[in-house]
Amino acid sequence: MSSNIRSRHEHRNISIAQLIPYMKRFPASAWVSLLHRVSGAVMFLLLPLIIWAFDASVSSEVSYAKLTQVFDTGVGLLPGGAIKLLALVILWAFLHHLIAGVRFLILDVNHASVEKKRSAYSARGVLVSSVALTALLGAKIFGLY
Repeated sequence: MSSNIRSRHEHRNISIAQLIPYMKRFPASAWVSLLHRVSGAVMFLLLPLIIWAFDASVSSEVSYAKLTQVFDTGVGLLPGGAIKLLALVILWAFLHHLIAGVRFLILDVNHASVEKKRSAYSARGVLVSSVALTALLGAKIFGLY
């Protein structure tokens, strides 16, 4: 065996606490990837609530009126504003997951889009467009237009 073999850097798994200091140095593409996972988890965890709201909105006029009342006055200890904020979080999760998923599909199909400059540009586009669409639809949820 040759003694001139260079030693390779050993990669280790790190915990969340060790990851946090590195997060300030994440490039846009890393943020998109991380938020894609987070948005998928949010949608999965809130799926029962999403299904209930959809069912209530299409079952009958009475159940739709009750659902809109929940958004106006709240339910239990949660005021209507908190319910609307929860709906906004679900909306952001859906929009970000959808837009980032389309970006990942394009990266899989088009080899030229994997270049560093193009990838960074598309990642920033995902972040800006998901936040802009969420803000636009959030203004509608909160009754600004």
